[in-house]
Amino acid sequence: MATLNRPGAPDAHICGIDTAMEVIGGKWKVLILWALDEHPHLRFGELRRLLPGITEKVLTSHLREMEADGVVRRVSYDEVPPRVEYSLTEDGTRLNEALEPLAAWGRQRPRSGGAAGTNGAGVPLGDDNGSPEHLRTDS
Repeated sequence: MATLNRPGAPDAHICGIDTAMEVIGGKWKVLILWALDEHPHLRFGELRRLLPGITEKVLTSHLREMEADGVVRRVSYDEVPPRVEYSLTEDGTRLNEALEPLAAWGRQRPRSGGAAGTNGAGVPLGDDNGSPEHLRTDS
């Protein structure tokens, strides 16, 4: 099921940001984009392990919506046991790149009770390229 437009006329968008927000709205979708960018071709369980706290139901729902919106590709292999992998489409990669300035802004923004680039307890939010610490690949 694709993300639906606002009530009223179809495609009743005011600007490009509300269009993008339809695709990335919610707590987990941006983190799914980051995970698939950092680790292309992930299986469902691998993706779930990279996103502590997400439920199976929410991940399934978000992946279906993101596939319908054209930002995630789902490939099912005819194998036993069955194997399904998720990756970003070209649009998904472009969307993730478009979010980089927002990530940079978030890293530089001071939080109440902490320094810029840290949580309120002073713990760094992520590495220099903006990915959350648990999504980093130290190769």
